[in-house]
Amino acid sequence: MKYTQLGRTGLKVSRLVLGTMNFGPQTDEPTSHSIMDAALGAGLNFFDTANVYGWGENKGRTEEILGTWFAQGGGRRDKTVLATKVYANMAGEGEPWPNYDRLSALNIRRAVEASLKRLQTDYIDLYQFHHVDRRTPFEEIWQAVDVLIQQGKVLYAGSSNFPGYKIAQANETAARRGSVGLVSEQCLYNLAERRAEMEVIPAAQEYGLGVIPWSPLHGGLLGGVIKKEVEGGRRASGRSADALANSSVRAQVQAYEDLLDKHGLEPGETALAWLLTRPGVTGPIVGPRTAEQLESALRALELELSQEVLSALDEIFPGPGASPEAFAW
Repeated sequence: MKYTQLGRTGLKVSRLVLGTMNFGPQTDEPTSHSIMDAALGAGLNFFDTANVYGWGENKGRTEEILGTWFAQGGGRRDKTVLATKVYANMAGEGEPWPNYDRLSALNIRRAVEASLKRLQTDYIDLYQFHHVDRRTPFEEIWQAVDVLIQQGKVLYAGSSNFPGYKIAQANETAARRGSVGLVSEQCLYNLAERRAEMEVIPAAQEYGLGVIPWSPLHGGLLGGVIKKEVEGGRRASGRSADALANSSVRAQVQAYEDLLDKHGLEPGETALAWLLTRPGVTGPIVGPRTAEQLESALRALELELSQEVLSALDEIFPGPGASPEAFAW
């Protein structure tokens, strides 16, 4: 396993992040436990979840599955860098009570205690804001987080789905308070969706945040979706199906798969390996539903992409260019 520092912190994390969003909704508890055992056995120590995962009437279920896994002992919790998130409304279905969502000091305090109970742990390594809260000032957010850090319930704070200017605003406010501020940003970033390169990633690098890309295969679009259609009759669904309905996107994906076929490369592994070459990236989130999918993701760590392949990928999926030149001239 390869490791790196999380942003400007002293925290050492694996270059792949185990995403757990499928645990509960698509993967049952025993299989989820087996995947986590295999991940930890391979040295993957960075696990990501959120209080809302499980969704609908089952929100919180994914954290519970991690909690029962930690409760088995064997050093599981001590070896794991645990990240979870706060923002979504966690009140019961049909009970949209105020102050059960977003980033008020009250909800942060309430949400942390609930997550700790579900996760069966007494601290969270990385507590992430799942979305921007335009109603709550960062002075209030940092006051709440600083208390949690002093209590030992949270070690670091991170953001998710923040624009560049909010990363700057959050950390400038933290600096004025003498707070640590954000140490990571979890954003949508992959070969097919590179807008984060314009503002989000430069802001993260400027302020010393590690970048944690989610949806590295863009909902399966970069996982060999056309080849699977042709050879196995497996039709695309969700985000990838919507994207392939656009003829120009389908042509891009076909060119991508043809390129990798020429070089004997697997699409999913290549998409992950490409992210590992990008400046500022700590590690992409992989969300395996099966042990086989985890094994495929782990192989990406050993994949060295040639300059020829990297250049060809840039031609197929060009980035937006540097800011402000990309839009100013």
